[in-house]
Amino acid sequence: MRLEVVDSDITRLHVDAVVNAANETLLGGGGVDGAIHAAAGPELLDVCRLIGGCPTGEVRLTDGFRLPARHIMHTVGPVWQGGEAGEPELLGQCYRRCMELAVSRRFRSIAFPAISTGVYGYPLRKAAQIAVGTVLEFRKVKHAPTRITFCCFGREVTDVYSLTLAEMGSA
Repeated sequence: MRLEVVDSDITRLHVDAVVNAANETLLGGGGVDGAIHAAAGPELLDVCRLIGGCPTGEVRLTDGFRLPARHIMHTVGPVWQGGEAGEPELLGQCYRRCMELAVSRRFRSIAFPAISTGVYGYPLRKAAQIAVGTVLEFRKVKHAPTRITFCCFGREVTDVYSLTLAEMGSA
């Protein structure tokens, strides 16, 4: 399994699946969610209306439509409330469910954004540790993706994820 951190636009990545940091309605929003909806085209919104939403910590799969990625995994991260409302477990569940889905579909490559770190306010370092740690749990799972990308937006996010991967990836 190759793990990498990139500072890039997730909507331009050529992977089997990109992960959308969605809201519970799946009908688009700001940040990564808005960018993915805009780039994928109106067909994505039509399909998301039919899905009927997604609870926090869960994942829903759609086609990638106009994205270079073949699929979109929509997951809803927790809103940070201080860390005592189950946020770490829910955030870990987002990554775990996406990885489980990738394994079941035999996806070879997947790209994650920094789930919940934007308007949902999750502390960046804590979120990176959960993301990297959860993905690393899948290192020896049969049919796990061989390429995992943490697609960050901006130097600060990229630096934190790179440092976290360097620290945890060699453990």
